[in-house]
Amino acid sequence: MTRVAITGAAGRMGRCLVEACCAAPGLTLAVALERPGSSIIGADAGEVAGIGRTGVTITDNLQGVADQFDVLVDFTRPEVTLGNLALCRAAGKRMVVGTTGFTPGQRNELIDASAAMALVVAPNMSVGVNLCFKLLETAAQVLGDEVDIEIVEAHHRYKIDSPSGTALRMGEVVAQALGRDLKTCAVYGREGVSGERKRETIGFATVRGGDIVGDHTVMFAGLGERVEITHKASSRLTFANGAMRAAKWVMGREAGLFDMQDVLGLR
Repeated sequence: MTRVAITGAAGRMGRCLVEACCAAPGLTLAVALERPGSSIIGADAGEVAGIGRTGVTITDNLQGVADQFDVLVDFTRPEVTLGNLALCRAAGKRMVVGTTGFTPGQRNELIDASAAMALVVAPNMSVGVNLCFKLLETAAQVLGDEVDIEIVEAHHRYKIDSPSGTALRMGEVVAQALGRDLKTCAVYGREGVSGERKRETIGFATVRGGDIVGDHTVMFAGLGERVEITHKASSRLTFANGAMRAAKWVMGREAGLFDMQDVLGLR
């Protein structure tokens, strides 16, 4: 059995990760973590997640439980994830990272650590979304530069980064397929007299509201027809189940930086 540690265990995503881990064959929930000072410290992780007692008490000290897990699943914030990365690297542990909003410099820290440890890092661990990445690559190659490309994403009111990591990854996939650099061709929102659209740009639009789990649509808009590739998530368990699949897969790797395309054999 692979022993799993989950950080942010009392959050919206963390509770789903606990539930998914407890239901996944071959995995056992060994450690649950929350931020220091949280009122949840000392509670049973399963009871917090609403699935009943697990016998795993939520703690706030990752270093103190480093000998109790094999892989850490982290869907928190960049600065928290990088702190956990240093501890896992020193302890020889693997990680599955669903955190989004990394700066280029922070991303380089993940790349550097992957020389010594195995990491699965993906902005979205849904199987369906990762299938969409493959479909987007094909659509971009077929439709080429004859269409205008726009990406629209919607999430709940509590999401703190925009565009979403998934939307940005979709943009990267399309840009790479077309030989473009997303850093120079992305347009993030429009207002006022923005001028005629330039064909080489890739547009992003962001919606935040209510309890939307995650909707993403990529439009390839030509003259006379439009192709849309859409993914809509109705439950965070979609992402949590993908993360558990990644946790099993990464145990077969000693070092390297991987994503869900690797886990699903789509690369």
